[in-house]
Amino acid sequence: MKKKKLKKAAALSYDHGSDTAPLVVAKGQGKIAEKIIGIANANNIPLHEDRNLVQVLDALDLNREIPSELYRAVAEVLVFVYKLNREYGKM
Repeated sequence: MKKKKLKKAAALSYDHGSDTAPLVVAKGQGKIAEKIIGIANANNIPLHEDRNLVQVLDALDLNREIPSELYRAVAEVLVFVYKLNREYGKM
């Protein structure tokens, strides 16, 4: 019988005016991950699925800036979010 993998999630926050890099503001697996996803959905926050990125973000401390090694990967996620916001008139 194949073992079911726990769902993982991480949430980032970035304020271009005050932050020098995105911050990990929430992370977890199982029920916590489901809660993070539920809050994002309830607040119309776009979701982006990337197992490798969430694995790395899960290892970081909360409310800390992401390391420079992750800038490129997170920038791709932010571009995805900005495009969605423009499409739906939120920016």
